[in-house]
Amino acid sequence: MTVSSPVAHPGLDALHAAAVAAGLTVSSSASWPQSQADGEVPALAGFIDSAFSPLVAEVAGRILRGRDGQDRVTAVVVVTALGDVTSATRVAAFVDAGRRVPPLQFFQSVPNSVVGHLAARWHLTGPVACVTGTAAGMDVAAQLIEDADADEALVVRVDLKVTDGDRDRAAAVLVTGPADRERPGAEGT
Repeated sequence: MTVSSPVAHPGLDALHAAAVAAGLTVSSSASWPQSQADGEVPALAGFIDSAFSPLVAEVAGRILRGRDGQDRVTAVVVVTALGDVTSATRVAAFVDAGRRVPPLQFFQSVPNSVVGHLAARWHLTGPVACVTGTAAGMDVAAQLIEDADADEALVVRVDLKVTDGDRDRAAAVLVTGPADRERPGAEGT
């Protein structure tokens, strides 16, 4: 039996640090690649040509598969500096050529379009946000939890490679508020 060694993922460290800075508790985390066994990102039906949405779905699934069956409102915050550059480049090429953009290509050019898939697959009912920075993502997650719009937040950071030799990467954390904080409206329960 071959044991897969873990792969260092700087995005996961940044998510953990940003969660602590925002006063949030990380209940679980995942990344891509997570081990040497992570070769190609599994395909995701309805999403073509780009690893962006499949990466989001993969790291989110790694976290959500392990969560208990409690009924919670889960917000999803997608963090991406450049968005789905692969899809954006392809859409731009169609537009520049004066050609019709294929519907799937147009749909997935919106970075948070994959969240609809996550919501249906994992029965998520919370709010959705897409931001460009890790700290901003944690601030949004903290605000949604503090305002009782969500019980927890799944924060996913995804970065597609933009140079040769680089690798597509994603990391995700499931966060809650501080363990000692009471939820608004929970007094006396």
